[in-house]
Amino acid sequence: MERFIADEAKLQAVEDNYKAVKSRIEEAAIKAGRNPKDVRLMAVTKTVESVYINKAIELGADLIGENRVQEYLGKKDELKLDGVEKHLIGHLQTNKVKQIVGEVDMIESVDSVKLAKEINRVSANKGLTTNVLIEVNIGREDSKSGIYMEQLEELLIEIAGMDNIKIKGLMTIPPICDTEKEINEYFSTMYQSFIDIKSKNIDNIDMNILSMGMSGDFESAVSNGSNIVRVGSAIFGARKYF
Repeated sequence: MERFIADEAKLQAVEDNYKAVKSRIEEAAIKAGRNPKDVRLMAVTKTVESVYINKAIELGADLIGENRVQEYLGKKDELKLDGVEKHLIGHLQTNKVKQIVGEVDMIESVDSVKLAKEINRVSANKGLTTNVLIEVNIGREDSKSGIYMEQLEELLIEIAGMDNIKIKGLMTIPPICDTEKEINEYFSTMYQSFIDIKSKNIDNIDMNILSMGMSGDFESAVSNGSNIVRVGSAIFGARKYF
């Protein structure tokens, strides 16, 4: 197989973009009266070649997110992952659970009892506990996975009873919005739900992570309490679709 040659201009662009995104997160946090250190930047690596992911890691990225099980497994051996946290952020089919449990530190896209049961079963068989976030479909969009808000607490309580799965918080992808006011309303609603659940102190739930905000809206997410923003194209450039 022909060895992939890195594009020096793209490596420089990744460096410039990464630093710019970090700066924008810091500014958004300070503007919102938050400590910038309380917001983690996830470098989203869908369709990104390993050399550019490694460049981001070299620059300080300590959290990466991958959408697809097969893509992550196909390139993980080329990645310099010492000290790097790995999350699966895309929709996970139950038949892929066995391949990914134990390979990543967190699954951010749990949205059903069926999926949670399979993660729990595979985790028990492998002798480990899998950290998860519950994905909320905040805009009730048919095109997106995720639980509807009114079903969230019931799902949380059911999953919390499973021995080999640990809920760490919530994740959402809001609809594409025409105005900042509209996106802020979605993020604010999500944050309020996050705080409400946290205050209930449900057994076996650590409501510590609110993962929301992507390349086009992460500053609004930071201003509304997100503590993980998932940024891909603003770091690595437009995605390639093969």
